[in-house]
Amino acid sequence: MKRDAKKPENLPANMIPIDGYILSVDGKLKSRYETSNEAVVAGSKLKENFPVIQVAVFDAAAQTYTPVNLQEK
Repeated sequence: MKRDAKKPENLPANMIPIDGYILSVDGKLKSRYETSNEAVVAGSKLKENFPVIQVAVFDAAAQTYTPVNLQEK
């Protein structure tokens, strides 16, 4: 891990985000990312380790979810 890498920001349980991209795990909003690509990469890593969970990226500005699927090897 890079020393200058910033840990993703965790969201309070009662907050509805208005900007950024939030990783949703099993329907619960977990961590916020600045770009969609960062959120998809984090979601893909989770799906590799835990293929049963449901992972999606929530676009707070558009109020839409994009599912993250396990990549075929």
